[in-house]
Amino acid sequence: AEIMMAGDVPGETVVDFSKTIYKEAQRLISLVSDIIKISELDEKNTGFEQEPVELFELSKSVTERMKPVAEKRNITLNVLGGTAKVMGVSKILEEMIENLVDNAVKYNKDNGTVDVIVTSSDNTCELVVRDTGIGIPQEEQKRIFERFYRVDSSRSAEKGGTGLGLSIVKNGAALHGGKVAVRSTPGQGTVMTVFLPLEEIN
Repeated sequence: AEIMMAGDVPGETVVDFSKTIYKEAQRLISLVSDIIKISELDEKNTGFEQEPVELFELSKSVTERMKPVAEKRNITLNVLGGTAKVMGVSKILEEMIENLVDNAVKYNKDNGTVDVIVTSSDNTCELVVRDTGIGIPQEEQKRIFERFYRVDSSRSAEKGGTGLGLSIVKNGAALHGGKVAVRSTPGQGTVMTVFLPLEEIN
C-alpha cells in the first residue's frame, strides 16, 4: 500500500497489489471478529436471551449457505437426522455449526463428503459433523481446541482462517452446558460431535 501511495507501482501490477491488500484486510477482519466472539463467550456476555432453537433446520440453513464453496471442489454436503430442539442462543449455535462445516470443507479432499447429523435421545442432543478429509494426528487432537493452535501452520495459512474456529465451538458448547469431542484418523477423515442438553421447552 505504501508503494502504491508513493506512485511507484507500474500500472500492470496495481491489480495484483490490490488483491493482496484486500485478501489481508479480509483476514484481519475475520481475526478481529473471532477475537470479539471469544471475548464475549469468556465473559458469558452474549447480549442475547436463550430461546428454543431447532438445530436440524439451523443446520440445513447453514449448510445450504456453504454449498457454493463446497461445490468448487465437488464436495457433497448432506444434512441427516431429524428434529432436535434446544434452549440456546441461535446466533452462537449458528456460528458453531458454520465453523465445524467450514473446517470439514477446508480440510477435505476433492470429491469428498461432509455429513451434518442431528440426533436426540434421552436428555441429550448430538450434532455431528463428519468429513472424509485429511484427518488429524492422534497426538494433535488434544490441542486443536486451543486458541490459535494449528495442526499444520503452512496448510492452515494456505486455507485461511484465524485458528479460533474450534475454540469458539468449544466455548459455545460450554455456554450451553454441553461439550465437544473429536474422533479422527489421518487420511480417512474427522468426526466432530457436539453434545448439548435437551431442555424442556414450554
